[in-house]
Amino acid sequence: MGVVAIKELLEAGVHFGHQTNRWNPKMKRFLFGERNGVYIIDLQQTVERMEQAYAFARDTVAAGDSVLFVGTKRQAAEILEEEAKRANQFYINQRWLGGMLTNFQTIRRSIDKMKKMEATLADPTHQGHTKKELGQMQKEVVKLQKNLSGIRNMRALPGAVFILDTRIEHIAILEASRLEIPVIAIVDSNCDPDHIQYPIP
Repeated sequence: MGVVAIKELLEAGVHFGHQTNRWNPKMKRFLFGERNGVYIIDLQQTVERMEQAYAFARDTVAAGDSVLFVGTKRQAAEILEEEAKRANQFYINQRWLGGMLTNFQTIRRSIDKMKKMEATLADPTHQGHTKKELGQMQKEVVKLQKNLSGIRNMRALPGAVFILDTRIEHIAILEASRLEIPVIAIVDSNCDPDHIQYPIP
């Protein structure tokens, strides 16, 4: 039994791409055809590509590396967080900060700063800080937590990045590509599959 069956994908409507006037010619190899002005995605390829991506992600984690889940689209943020946590992996579901991968040491310093401020705020003695200072610290912690809580325990660059929407997360893809971190991504008929080692149509 595979990771997913074509019947399940059909029932979920996964085979519908975008309108034919909104497509990327680089996606042609993943398309089955066109119906009523909408591209139909080749579900046989979806299943094959999903199984390849699943095997790669499984092997990556088995080798001791992590997979970073990235999806900042509001409608999917909560599900992405749940699935990343279920897989015991890291995630970004609010905002991709430029340099999250290419400038990871600076991001790490921000995480360390956030943890230090959290500890100060949790200490009932407040270590000589004024009420005003604590208020400012609280605001900064909330802001940092929003963007960094999904990677707070990520000590090294991930072994792979999983992208939910390639058009929204194009900066994440470029950063991963620059660092030669393999990318797994869901691609629609209007996407650019370049720089994606494991595209899932």
